[in-house]
Amino acid sequence: MTAAGATHTLDPAPATTTDVFSRDAPPVLTVAPGDTVIAGSLDASGYLARQRSPGEDQPRMISAARGHCLTGPIGVAGARPGMVLAVRLVSLRPARWGWTAAAARDNRLTRRLGVAEGPRSWLLWEIDPDAGLAVSDRGYAVRIAPFLGVIGMPPAEPGEHSTVPPRAEGGGNIDCRELVAGATLYLPVTVPGALVCLGDGHAAQGDGEVAGTAVECAMTTELVLDLITGPPVPGIHAVTPAGRITFGFSENLDVAMADALDAMLTWMQSLYGLDRVAALALASPVVDLRITQVANDVWGVHAVLPGTGLTGPGLTGPGLAGHGLAGPSGPDGPGGPGGSGVLDA
Repeated sequence: MTAAGATHTLDPAPATTTDVFSRDAPPVLTVAPGDTVIAGSLDASGYLARQRSPGEDQPRMISAARGHCLTGPIGVAGARPGMVLAVRLVSLRPARWGWTAAAARDNRLTRRLGVAEGPRSWLLWEIDPDAGLAVSDRGYAVRIAPFLGVIGMPPAEPGEHSTVPPRAEGGGNIDCRELVAGATLYLPVTVPGALVCLGDGHAAQGDGEVAGTAVECAMTTELVLDLITGPPVPGIHAVTPAGRITFGFSENLDVAMADALDAMLTWMQSLYGLDRVAALALASPVVDLRITQVANDVWGVHAVLPGTGLTGPGLTGPGLAGHGLAGPSGPDGPGGPGGSGVLDA
């Protein structure tokens, strides 16, 4: 990882927000690898004022938005395809209000549940970041665990691209509830300069984001952007307080599940010096498969290797103790010549 660098502040404004991904969009801020960004983002709809009643429409940053209201793009000097962008989430503080809507879209899930034709149902939340609670207008309270639903880069293809589906390269609308403060998300760089956009703050969300929205809110995020080479797995992955995570994205949950597990087996082979079948056997008692979201047309599954899920004789190695995991320092382990600093994140 690059040494600590400068700190930048980026607030949402007409000139610093977007509702699409595009490789042709100029960066609104360019940082050096290792720099810190304190980024403000509006909620997914880009509301400029709080709702006074559930579902009340308010002025928006982008009045005819085609997707999420995102802050960016942020350029990272020297980033190019073949590298990996490391996004280290230092802190996330939600705004003091948020909203949830159900049956807002006609899609295969809402049709299956019999709610596609509405009416919509809204919740309006009062959020207390210091107490760690959100309370709805109906009196229900939930513990918050703030994260950003969208962190991503544009596809390499020209043109404007929707922010709704997550993508196996570049990320985007991943909606993984484990990407809280203390997590580092690793994204393959798709375009020169990275051009990362972020937003879609969630104060709380269950695995699946089953209504299509979570506790949607504005967010202030402190993050460090860095570049690495030689990651232990080729696709999107993360090191989080919950453990190591790999992802799969597909319209078919079976395919998404297999892709997430495939990447996790590759990571475990690197960590522990195992062949593939042995990695699968070891994964069975410790790895969790979770539905990330069923809200974004392209659905998601993530595989989690918990930080406290595996111990044993000889399972020690540099860069692992902080995650409660350990593995040999063989030629493909973190201590060997094929190792990567990614495991020290």
